[in-house]
Amino acid sequence: MNTLKLKNGVTVPTEARISTVRFDEDYLHCELADGRIISVPMIWYPRLWNAEPEYRNIYEITGNGYGIHWPELDEDLSVKGFLAGVRD
Repeated sequence: MNTLKLKNGVTVPTEARISTVRFDEDYLHCELADGRIISVPMIWYPRLWNAEPEYRNIYEITGNGYGIHWPELDEDLSVKGFLAGVRD
């Protein structure tokens, strides 16, 4: 199994790629290609937290599944950051 080593020493499987994204009132939920679901509080990311729902839903999964880009919000987040607990 291939892995990525994060700056904090955490090792993440390279299969940790985003396949789908959804939101509820407080969380961003990312389903990974291997079936795991990562849920992170949107309040950690002020641009998402303060955005109107219609702008949150305009996103692209980038980097072969390793990131998400919101063109209307000028926001980029990564699965690596989610797994490491990185806040904006």
